[in-house]
Amino acid sequence: MRISTQTFYEQSRTTMGAQQSSLLRVQQQLGAGTKILSPSDDPLGATRALAVSQSISLTAQYSGSRDHAVQTLSLEESALQSVTMVLQNVKNLVIQAGNGTMADADRVAIATALQSNLDQLQGLANTDDGNGQFLFAGFRSASAPFVRQADGGIQYTGDQGPRQVQVDVSRQMAGTDDGRSIFQSVQAGAGYVASAANANSGSGVFGLTSVVNPNDVNYGKDFVISFPDASSYQVDTVPASSTPLVAATPFTPGGAIAFGGLQVSISGAPAAGDQVNVATAKNAGSDVFAAIGDVIKALRTPVDGPKNQALVLNALSTANRKLTNAHDNVLTVRSSVGSRLQELDALAVGAGNRTLHDKSQLSDLQDLDYASAIAEFYQRQTALQASQQTFVKIQQISLFNYL
Repeated sequence: MRISTQTFYEQSRTTMGAQQSSLLRVQQQLGAGTKILSPSDDPLGATRALAVSQSISLTAQYSGSRDHAVQTLSLEESALQSVTMVLQNVKNLVIQAGNGTMADADRVAIATALQSNLDQLQGLANTDDGNGQFLFAGFRSASAPFVRQADGGIQYTGDQGPRQVQVDVSRQMAGTDDGRSIFQSVQAGAGYVASAANANSGSGVFGLTSVVNPNDVNYGKDFVISFPDASSYQVDTVPASSTPLVAATPFTPGGAIAFGGLQVSISGAPAAGDQVNVATAKNAGSDVFAAIGDVIKALRTPVDGPKNQALVLNALSTANRKLTNAHDNVLTVRSSVGSRLQELDALAVGAGNRTLHDKSQLSDLQDLDYASAIAEFYQRQTALQASQQTFVKIQQISLFNYL
């Protein structure tokens, strides 16, 4: 079969062009270190590589979120540790103030120490993260959550918004806790708190409230022990029902008063009209700042008679119970923070393993086998050189060379 000169040149050009293209592709693979230069090289592999790359990127973003959560939770745990120490110190001072041998000056000195602890506690409650964001303010993190009022009280101005952080694909976690749940809340099992009415004029002093029958039908309600006269008492629920829970009963100083599955003793001499409130911890007032403020006020009251002595003793008893509940609540929150930090560590380990697996899979999909690529490079180069030399030899074959 005869082949025209034009056909020969076109076929030679096409063949050498294809070989040059193949050689260039191998050179690009060697330069880039990957065997997929464009999706058309391996559509399925390119799609899988894109999905794996996105998984690695998402894992890195979640890792950044976890780092931020670890930072804020570590700051919170450190602050709560200091809060625990302050509350323990306050409880010790309250117990010390109950010493019957103390004079008014001694109690005032303890009140001054309690005021210092109260100021320190407020400072800890207003802890920020170093960037002007307050840890315990909820969503209102730009301003201090606990603000002292004109009357000396401390008011919470934050909210209870949960500042959630996406720490993994299907896991959101609270990066901080709001101040109300820490400093103005109690646990469900905190029990009862007894307190004397401000208007009491007698010297009645209540003791510890104990639970004797949690299955009582009235257990869980709030109660008030009132003294129609100095020699008798009655117990009503709150709000009061049509008939008293315990009808008028002769009062014996120091004797047990039982009602609603509870038992409490009252010593001294209550006056007609005096009241002792026995309420669940939640309804008795769960604000730790207010509890400390109340006992400071009571300690600064001169003990000049049985009435004021009873006022101070009852205030100390109420404060001691409230502070115990507040301390337990802070410990519970600290436990929650520790659990979240532990979970973040576990998530970080899992994410590290997942990233390692994804990178290994991505390497299998797109990384170049340099040994095979170099061998192919020399093979393509040799084939191209052979084609070029063959073209040179053949194009010299012409009848014009023999005329």
